[in-house]
Amino acid sequence: MKGLARWIALVILSFVALQLFFLVRIGTMATIDPQSTTFQRSEAWRIATEKDKLRWRQQWAPYEKISDNLKRAVIASEDASFSEHEGVDWDALEKAWERNAKAEEAAARRAQLAPSRAKPPKIVGGSTITQQLAKNLLLSGERTLLRKGQEIVLTFELEQMLSKQRILEIYLNNVEWGEGVFGAEAAAQHYFRKSASRLTAYEAARLAVMLPQPKRFEKAPGSGYLASRASRIVARMRDAELP
Repeated sequence: MKGLARWIALVILSFVALQLFFLVRIGTMATIDPQSTTFQRSEAWRIATEKDKLRWRQQWAPYEKISDNLKRAVIASEDASFSEHEGVDWDALEKAWERNAKAEEAAARRAQLAPSRAKPPKIVGGSTITQQLAKNLLLSGERTLLRKGQEIVLTFELEQMLSKQRILEIYLNNVEWGEGVFGAEAAAQHYFRKSASRLTAYEAARLAVMLPQPKRFEKAPGSGYLASRASRIVARMRDAELP
């Protein structure tokens, strides 16, 4: 019993230490720009080992040097209520869970009818910009309830310790826009050969639409879906509220 108690105490102490580390890391981000994220480091390792050469583009751009067009496009595409919620959009999360459950049920039925042609269900997110930042900054990409719970805790910590403007600034400077392409400045240079401060509404919308699957759209720049979805995002950008 004593051994079990010591083991439980060690687990609790480790958990508390991890949470303190996260709090300190988030606190420093109020004034210090993060140099990399957990996701970026894992991607750097993957690219270096698979390609034998690390192609990497990233350059920090201050909030005021990023086009308002891109800020509005990303909010309109990824998180329309970003300026209003406290980190988690519970309605969007509930709808995403319901859609995913239905997609999994449909995939299971198809697998029973035609196992050889069965495809995995299409999973939708429902995560806010702050949740995506919490996951990419500090967590792994695994899909477990424990990881999701930690993500929500970190999301509320980010919202309490950083301003909405700072959250959006860090997100736009670290989000993936292609293989080895991270942040608004790198994306603007990579796809349009211009600064992130000079992006037009349509260019910004195209970048925003790429976010859920940047590597896929990087290989298909002429995608009809990308063009039509970008046009719809442009129409919604005027309603996007900036922090």
